[in-house]
Order: sequence, then structure tokens, then C-alpha cells
Amino acid sequence: MNKRRRRSNPWLITFLVVSIGFLIYINTTVIPTIPPPFVPTATPTRSPESFAEEAEAFMAEGRVGMAMESYAAAIKANPQEIVNYLTLARLQIYRGEFESARENAENALLLDKTRPSAFALLAWAKGYLGEYLEAEADVRAALELDPNNAFAHAVYADILARRIVNNVGDIDTVDRAIEQSTRALSLDPQLLEARWARGFVLEITGNYEDAIEQLNAAAQINDTISEIHMALGRNYLAIEEYDQAVFQFTKAYSLNPTDPEPNWYISRVYARIGEFARAVQYAEQAVSDDPSNPRLHGNLGSMFFRDLQFNRAIASLELAVRGGMTDEGVVVEGLPLGYSMTIIEFYSRYGLALARVNRCSEAVQIAQAMLQTVPDDATAVFNAEEMINICQDFQENPPTPTPTPEGEQENGEEPNAMFMTKKEMTG
Repeated sequence: MNKRRRRSNPWLITFLVVSIGFLIYINTTVIPTIPPPFVPTATPTRSPESFAEEAEAFMAEGRVGMAMESYAAAIKANPQEIVNYLTLARLQIYRGEFESARENAENALLLDKTRPSAFALLAWAKGYLGEYLEAEADVRAALELDPNNAFAHAVYADILARRIVNNVGDIDTVDRAIEQSTRALSLDPQLLEARWARGFVLEITGNYEDAIEQLNAAAQINDTISEIHMALGRNYLAIEEYDQAVFQFTKAYSLNPTDPEPNWYISRVYARIGEFARAVQYAEQAVSDDPSNPRLHGNLGSMFFRDLQFNRAIASLELAVRGGMTDEGVVVEGLPLGYSMTIIEFYSRYGLALARVNRCSEAVQIAQAMLQTVPDDATAVFNAEEMINICQDFQENPPTPTPTPEGEQENGEEPNAMFMTKKEMTG
């Protein structure tokens, strides 16, 4: 009746002891290092200084857009660092982002109302936005804080020059612009804005070669600002250096491909030297960049007129003069007739094109409107009278219809004749 005892298995005991030890190690050493589920993993946080350093590196490489993104990131990382607001606002003005520049300059002033550069940047943005009185008040505040601030003097000159260009200057605005621009340049000849402002003032006073010298100096300091190359192009056009003008406008477009102005100017250059087909191409590109702009449609119609494509000229000029809707459904507001060289050009060529294709009732309406609205402009009067003369000639000598080849539509154009206006206008 004795019960036999089972012998223990030493290997099993060893295995259990080792397993228990391993589980204890996992529980005490490994599990505490494992992040809990559904909790985001912590990532290293970049310092605000690293973003600013990155932006400076981008600027050195000419990558302004990337630099602006880095400065915006630096502001987000440290909203109390005023220098980043000021630098970003300056770059935004260079890129034509005036509302954003205004906002960053205002944010800088919220942090520190004793910074002359903050007041000057705010003034510069407002000047571009057409708020001239407020802009002058802000730049004067900058100069009260620092009377020898070259940047503030340059901004003041730029604001005054814009008032002159937009016909809202006073009797002494030109003299003040000259004074401020020369003061800025004397204080800091290495300052980009001082060279830029001085060149702008020289341009509006008709000193084109001197303006080119100053603007080239500005471009040597910073070659990535589209507006400086636009100014160079305008001045080269004024002294009839057409290759250089096209080069500068092309450079400006490469720096800011959303701006239709460079192609508008290039079309005018090619029209001036008689290459009307190329002028049409660049005018069409300008319209595609901003299809709601009546001035660009008028320019395209003017280029069609110069290329003897009268019906196509009428279609584009009608959008500029009367307004309407493009084939893509974009609404265009018409330009009212007034004493503007460019607008008189559009109305003149619209009426002349209508007369040329014997749409005389419409042409006479345009002629009468010009004689009544701009009677003191000799070119407008000459062109209006020519519209009437062409239509009277059609009445007295009706054109003989010519057979149209099958499959073609008669367009009413006269490919071997072109009316040249009394004074060719460049706008």
C-alpha cells in the first residue's frame, strides 16, 4: 500500500525560475520606457533663433520666399521678438505683400513704440496702399524718434514720389521728395532703400540716366526685388534702350510671375519698335495673368490694332471701354473716358477700328463722346475727327463686296492699310 513519490524535474524548475526572472526584468526595466498608447510622442522643439538663422541663410542664397516662411516660423516660436516682425515686413514690401507688411509692422509697434524702423515700415506699406496722409504721419513719427534715420528718409521720399505719380501731390511735393531722397543717400549710401528711393525720384523728374545709375546700385545690393527691375526697365524704355528694357522687365517677371505689369511693358516695347505680333503675344500673357483688368484688355486691343487685326482689336477694346464678360466668364469693368493718355489711346483705337470695319454708327458715338469729354486733348480731337472722316468716306464711296473663299469668314480688315494716329502714345 505504499504510494510512490514522483521525482521532481530539475530542468522544468530551472525554466520556471528563468521565466519568472525575465518577467520581473521586463516589468521593472522595459515597460516603464514604453510610452502609453494614444499619447503623441514628444518631439524636439526648435529654438526661435534657429528659424531666424535659417531665414538669413535663405536670404544669402536669394531664396526670399523661403526666408519669409522661416521668419514667420520664428515669430510663431517666439511672438515677443520684434526684429523678426520688422524683417518679415520689409521682405513682404519687397514682394508686394503690402497688407501683410502693414500687419507685421503694426504688431512690432504693439511690442515697442520706440522703434523708428517700425514706424517707417508701417508708413512704407501705407504709401503703397495709397494711404498717403497716414503714411506721412507715421514716417514723421519715425524721424521724431531718430532724425538721422536714413531708412525713414528714404521711405519718406518714396511716399512723396508716389503722391506725384498718382497726381495727389502738393505744390512742394517734388521739392520735398528730392530733399528726402538726397538726405537718405547722404546718410547711408550703402542702404538699398536710399538708392532705390533716389532712383525713383530721379525717374519722376525725368533724369532717366541718373535714375538708372542709382537703381543699378540698388540691384547690386539686392538683385531679387522685382520692383527695382521694373523701375530699371521703365527708365531704359524712356531713353530708348529697348534690349535693356526687355531684359529688366523679363527679370522682374521671373521674380514675380503673378504680376502682369512686366508683360504689359514688354508689349509696349515691341509695339514701339514695330514688332506687333510679338507685342500681341506679351499683351495676351498679361491678360491671362489678370483677366479682370480693363487696362490689360485695352492694351491687348491696342496691340491687335497695331497688327491690323481690327475685329480682334474691337473685341478687346470693347471690354476696356464698355466693360463686359470674357469668354471664361470673368467680369471686366469699363474705363471711363478722361484725360489719361492711355485711356484716350484705348478710346481712339476702339473708334478707329470700328470705323475701319464700317461699324460707323458705333464709331461716331465714340467720336462724339471724345469731342465732348476731352476736347482739350489735341490727339483725342484729331482721332475723333478721323473716325468721322473715315465713316463719311464709306458713305460717299461704299466699298465693293468681294467674294469670300468658301470656308472663310470675311473679317472686314484691311491688311494693306493702317491708320497712324497723329501722335503715337506709349502709355
